[in-house]
Amino acid sequence: MPQVVVPVRYPLSENSRATLAEAIQIADEEDADLTVLHVNLYQNSHRVDRTELKRAVEQSFGHVPRTRYVVRSGMLVEETILDEVAAQDADIVVIGSKQASRWRQMIRRLVDDPDVEQFLREELDCEIVTVEPDAQSSRHSSARSSGS
Repeated sequence: MPQVVVPVRYPLSENSRATLAEAIQIADEEDADLTVLHVNLYQNSHRVDRTELKRAVEQSFGHVPRTRYVVRSGMLVEETILDEVAAQDADIVVIGSKQASRWRQMIRRLVDDPDVEQFLREELDCEIVTVEPDAQSSRHSSARSSGS
């Protein structure tokens, strides 16, 4: 069964809602299971649980079938997301453009060329979808390695 993972903020921001809407649509089109992921930062005192996350998503979108709600804790959001994507063996990851920008900043610290798609291609075997909420469009970019 295909697996779509979408990291979101809590409470849901406008960007998170746009990214989530795209992920729900992709999961439906691909007949895939959906994992909605939120990362509680260790350095942040506010903790979100799965029930709160599910309630927020369902208030915005109604019941979303075949959806898991996952809350993880970590020091770095991007690293925790990568760990979850790998653990879920995701086929598609849907991220907002702001998240892609934060990944670029993180990657820039690690390598000279902050090419998110290239980094993810090396780290993961999945398709990356970047959502531009203001333009109401998304950019699909396959990050699957050529060995797949």
